[in-house]
Amino acid sequence: MRKLWFIIFILIIIPVFAYDVYTPDNYKYEQAGDKLLFVVDFSNSMGEYLEHKTKVNLVKDMMTRILPQISDDTKVGIRAYGHTCNLLAYNACRSSELLVPLGENQSRQINHAIARLRPRGMTPITYSLKQAVKKDLAGMNGTKHIILLTDGGENCDESPCDYSIELVKHRRDIKIDVIAFNVHDSDDLAQLQCTADVTGGRFIEADTNAQLVNSMQELILPHKQVEALLMGSE
Repeated sequence: MRKLWFIIFILIIIPVFAYDVYTPDNYKYEQAGDKLLFVVDFSNSMGEYLEHKTKVNLVKDMMTRILPQISDDTKVGIRAYGHTCNLLAYNACRSSELLVPLGENQSRQINHAIARLRPRGMTPITYSLKQAVKKDLAGMNGTKHIILLTDGGENCDESPCDYSIELVKHRRDIKIDVIAFNVHDSDDLAQLQCTADVTGGRFIEADTNAQLVNSMQELILPHKQVEALLMGSE
């Protein structure tokens, strides 16, 4: 019953705020001067194995492959969450850190920063999004693009969906794409899809390493370049 009411709520609330939500049609990521912030899950569950490697190592490998393909004039940064272990729930739910501030030509810095991280803690998605909006992207003009990558839903008694609904009441310059990596809980998927839909972002489910790489390429690369990459991998 709880799930049914949640779905009804989403179906009602999204049209209500539709006038405040920009769509992918009026957003072109390949334009020069874009701002792209990765918000990446390093919580305990990312240590689970998938296709003979931990999920966290699959993500690190994917980032090593993807980052050099981003245009040089795009400002890129990364925030990690769940990468520290805290006995107190209050601290665990604030385990979120801007590892590399937005800047150009950041591939080496980002790969170096995430190489040392190990999956340890909880999944403070909403807190991380709040920090990204209030601090990491503060003072920047134009459209800001967040790519949230997570292998689970919020577990810190907050809702990224509710936060996104509040965000678009006041901000039209932030788009949140979501990659749900090996997520199978229907409530978690509903929350994550809402987070993307409300901000005009894309929601993609990826259950394998290949799907993870292809999903990220779809989000950050011009359409024709993605097609060429996929054809070349066949």
